[in-house]
Amino acid sequence: MAAAAALALAAATGGCQSGGSDAATQAGVATKRVTITTAAGKTHDFTVELAATEAQQQRGLMYRPSIPADGGMLFAPYPPDGGPPKPASFWMKNTPSALDILFIRPDGIVATIAEDTIPYSEIPVGSGEPVSAVLELAGGRAAELGIAAGDKVTWK
Repeated sequence: MAAAAALALAAATGGCQSGGSDAATQAGVATKRVTITTAAGKTHDFTVELAATEAQQQRGLMYRPSIPADGGMLFAPYPPDGGPPKPASFWMKNTPSALDILFIRPDGIVATIAEDTIPYSEIPVGSGEPVSAVLELAGGRAAELGIAAGDKVTWK
């Protein structure tokens, strides 16, 4: 789970209804360094939590009151079973903070960005095409940093 806020898979998984924690980062959760390179050649580094399992991806950033400016959550692989890329659908149920949701193609290119999603909304937010990873950042960060569809996302 990333650094603060909540987001769960919606359509495919039906979301997560379990209780939550207000911790900015969940103890014992693996983190990844993610770099986004913009079309202008600028790079931005983030240290994000890794949501690799179905349970982690269903819970996402739920119940998190805030997200660090350079934090977030990486859903990889997506889908968690490692199958082929598929359309992603997320919602903001039980998520108190707005998020920017970056939907990432298999080649690491950002397909679309759902910016400043509405906290607590149960309206599905879709990728619009098959993706193999999803990155959640604090709401407004993509615009603030000039991150857009077509930019490259890498992680190790």
